[in-house]
Order: sequence, then C-alpha cells, then structure tokens
Amino acid sequence: MARRLVLILGSAIVLAVVALARGTSTASPGAPTAGFLVRRIWVALVRRPGAAARVPYDSEAIARSPTITWIGHSAFLVRMDGVTFLTDPMFSDRAGPLPFVGPPRLVPPGVPLAALPKVHFALLSHDHYDHADFESVKALSQRGVQFVVPLGLGEWVNRAGGRAIELDWWQSVALDGVRVTCVPAQHFSGRSLRDHNRRLWAGWVVAGPTRRFYHTGDTGYSPEFAKVGERLGPIDLAAVPIGAYRPAAIMHLVHTTPEEALRIGLDVRARRIVAMHFGTFDLADEPLDEPPQRFRREAERRGLGLDQAWVLKIGETREW
Repeated sequence: MARRLVLILGSAIVLAVVALARGTSTASPGAPTAGFLVRRIWVALVRRPGAAARVPYDSEAIARSPTITWIGHSAFLVRMDGVTFLTDPMFSDRAGPLPFVGPPRLVPPGVPLAALPKVHFALLSHDHYDHADFESVKALSQRGVQFVVPLGLGEWVNRAGGRAIELDWWQSVALDGVRVTCVPAQHFSGRSLRDHNRRLWAGWVVAGPTRRFYHTGDTGYSPEFAKVGERLGPIDLAAVPIGAYRPAAIMHLVHTTPEEALRIGLDVRARRIVAMHFGTFDLADEPLDEPPQRFRREAERRGLGLDQAWVLKIGETREW
C-alpha cells in the first residue's frame, strides 16, 4: 500500500511538472485540469489496451544499411552511410525520476541494450523523462557512445558519465562522415519544478553522402518545418510524432496530431515518413491505438501508399 501511494503521488508530481511547464519556443502547453491529472494517475496503475505491436528483432536485418529499427516511443536505431546512431534512447521501464515513478512502459524495447550493435553517437531532442532517460544514457556512455544534444543538456549527460556536443538551432557538427544539424521544434523543457526551459529542445537532421534522415523530436506544428525542408531537404526518411494530442486544450501547441505529423513530413519534402511517439507510454487521453489509425487514414487521403507512410511494429527493421 505504501509503495502504491508513493507511486500515485510521484506520478502526480511528474505529470504536473510536465503539464504545467511554460515554453518559449513559441509554445506553451495548456494548464492541466484536475480531471486530466486524475486520468493520468489512473492509467499508470490500470493499463489500457491498444499498445503498439512488437516483433522479435532481426540481427541480420539490423546489420544492413540503410535501415531503421523502432525501439519504441521516439527511440530508433538508424544505420546509414557507414554510421549507426540512436535517437532519444529510452530503455527503462518507466519514464520518470525514479524506477517506480512515472508512466510505465507498455511494450519492452524492440532491441535490448545488450543486443545493440556498435553505436557511433546518440541524439537527444530534449530533457523530458520519456526522451532523456538517465539510466539509458549512463549505460550507453559506458559503451563509449557520444551524445549530441541541444543547448543546456550537455551537463546533464556529463552527470550520467557521458560526453556531449551541444548545438543551438541551425548549428551543425561533422561526425563519422555525416553532418548532424540541430533544427527548431515547438516544445518546452524541464525535469522538475525549478528548471523550466533552461535547456533547449530541438529536432535533428543527419545528412550523409547518400541519405538524409530527420527526427522531429517532440513538437507542435509550426511554419519552421517548411524552413527545414528549404534549407536541408529533401529528406529521405522523416520520423514524426503522432501521439499524445488529447485533450487538445493542453496538448495542441506542443504535440502534433497524426494529421499534423504527416504534414510535417510533407513540409520537409520527405520521400518516406515513419510514425513515432505512440503506443509505448500512455501519456494522453486519446485511445492508444487511435494515432496509427488516423495516421494511415490521412496518408491514404493524401495519396501516400504504405511504402511512403510507415507505421512500424516495435522491434521491426525496415530498409530505406
């Protein structure tokens, strides 16, 4: 009983911190209602159906290039142009400050940490617990993985024992034969009640001799995406966030709907668009299986085939 009470109170604090934070990059989440917080605490205790499907990972497929493997949420293992990198690596059982606090993971990681191939670098989009996981960063740092992060997040990576390169929006760094560019996103940051927006949030474009990959990070819809397409497109594969959009009064400025996410892919002139940020953690009020259904419907409405708009299973690897 005591453990459950701690879980309830801890989850309430985490959810309140995230929902009450105020962003500047042109966006702030709406103020949460008591009903929203109660529902979030409830689903942390009683899991809803509709989580993302999972398949066993294929080591032989992962070894090919260019490929992308969905680990879950916003975490991908990407191989292209001689490099292997991770996006928002999150391997823990909960997205929170303690192992028993925060939204629980609904589906195990598509590829366990121990089964990862050699990773050259990892990208962090922002500091929220479901994207910047201390234990995951610590474990990867022990394997010598270099991190590339937005301004202000490097010191946190250092505390986890890692090395980080900090970039501002539109700054780039050359790593292992590819160029990594930090690009704008419409979101906010903060891991406690005392650090609102002290660290930047961002998306990432990784450009090599033959491929260009784009990861939006967490974001609401913004005209900035057209600028990304103009300056760094066309993109070969864009990973866009399709979940955590209800209630709209709270979420619409900082998270995209499936329809808006697909529009981002079109704005950056992506040849292929892959969905992320759904079915791994229960973070909002929409049914867990609604985002991929809406994403597919919108893709069909826009004339995009299954080879252009992807909904992967966790653990699935696909060539691009």
